[in-house]
Amino acid sequence: MNRDKLFFRIALGISIVVFLLVVILNRRLLPAPESIPNFVKYLPGLNAFINGTCSVLLLISLWAVRNKKIAVHKTINLTTFGLSALFLISYVLFHYFIAETTFGGEGAIRKVYYTILITHIILAAIVLPLILLSFYHALNGNFVKHKRIVRFSYPIWLYVTITGVVVYLLISPYYNFT
Repeated sequence: MNRDKLFFRIALGISIVVFLLVVILNRRLLPAPESIPNFVKYLPGLNAFINGTCSVLLLISLWAVRNKKIAVHKTINLTTFGLSALFLISYVLFHYFIAETTFGGEGAIRKVYYTILITHIILAAIVLPLILLSFYHALNGNFVKHKRIVRFSYPIWLYVTITGVVVYLLISPYYNFT
């Protein structure tokens, strides 16, 4: 098996494991911890901050690559990837301690919230393997495949980071940490 196929399988495997972990935590398929550390209430805000920062970095990255500032583009993307990994750890940690929060809004805002949330969740699941593959090809110097994947992964990743902030802003009034 060649390296590209092997990495594709690894990326797909990582993505499936992450998706299953999120489903398990959101559906409370593990026993709830007996106590919740105080820092947990700050994780949603941290996650929104990370997502917002990633949105800005992705826009700067696009500017950098379009202006042939490849070293800047690479550094920003590696930073964004690292922040996204930190987000994922924080997200999983939060949902380990806190059961899913129910949105309390009514009327049109409820429909808007769930439309954004559902598209955010679906696209977040889809984008992870695309991000991993685009990084793999870029770091291996295969810029033709990198560009081909980024045409899809970039707008999805940007949408996911932006809607992550929007979801936080809409759900945050309903958090209950007692």
